[in-house]
Amino acid sequence: MEAVRKDALVLAAIAEVGAVGSLDVTVAGIARRAGVSAALAHHYFGSKDAILIAAMRRILDDFGMLVREGYERCDSPRERLSAVIEACFEPGQFEPAVIGAWLAFYVMAQRSPEAARLLAVYQRRLDSNLVSALVELAPEDDARRIANGLAAMIDGYYIRAALRARTADPVQAAAMVSDYLDLCLASLATSQQETVG
Repeated sequence: MEAVRKDALVLAAIAEVGAVGSLDVTVAGIARRAGVSAALAHHYFGSKDAILIAAMRRILDDFGMLVREGYERCDSPRERLSAVIEACFEPGQFEPAVIGAWLAFYVMAQRSPEAARLLAVYQRRLDSNLVSALVELAPEDDARRIANGLAAMIDGYYIRAALRARTADPVQAAAMVSDYLDLCLASLATSQQETVG
């Protein structure tokens, strides 16, 4: 029962942060959303920050699982890149509550070493996933440059969606990031042909 209640609190924290749009949430609000008492939430986690860190871990774990599942269907580096992009914009990852939570976690990382560490882990994993596929398609310097561009676009879509500057459309976002990737690879191929020619 403890595991079930902890999971409910983690999911409630994501929903609560997403609904409020900031870290200005309370343990009582999270607990109420989870259907448990605030005292029980404190007993399981000890503090609001601990609940929020657990929520952040959950989002990152879910993302990692989506990437691994996507890789199982891949036969080429380009397909692996598509799997990463699709995982970033999978509806469960790109729903309003999770988008709001992501933005709040970026803010939390400015004051919490644990949140900063988790975000650094996410950024390294994303970079590693992108670069490992790209180096099979491009020289390493170009692979790293393209990976940085892809990561910036992905983060940019989350920020714009979190600020409600644009309606969150995961299919369109994934397509535009994929278009950017294809343009980079095509430009690189053209440059290489001109160099050889």
